[in-house]
Amino acid sequence: MIAHGIPIFLALEPVDMRFGAERLGALVREKMQTEPRTRALFAFVGKRGHTMKVLTWDGTGTIVIHKKLDAGRFELPRATAPGEQHLRISDAMFDAIHKGVALTPRAPRVSRHH
Repeated sequence: MIAHGIPIFLALEPVDMRFGAERLGALVREKMQTEPRTRALFAFVGKRGHTMKVLTWDGTGTIVIHKKLDAGRFELPRATAPGEQHLRISDAMFDAIHKGVALTPRAPRVSRHH
């Protein structure tokens, strides 16, 4: 579904999922310091972590892909430097995040029976 081999930028701060193409494009310009009308993917995750929007441009218009996980959350990598607001990530990392795969192992849940 997602083209491989193009730059992928991931916002590290949660974004209001009511934002459409124009507002997301403005965030790309302001926070990522790049032009949204380029052959790249710009991924944003909502505050609760279970929704993602991906902004891209196909040469003729802007495309917004909206995904909501049935269960779980999109797990984002940590910033590599203080104050970092976005990362450029690999195809493989994007695929894992987009599928809702945990990037770090989770501790097993302890069930308590009384």
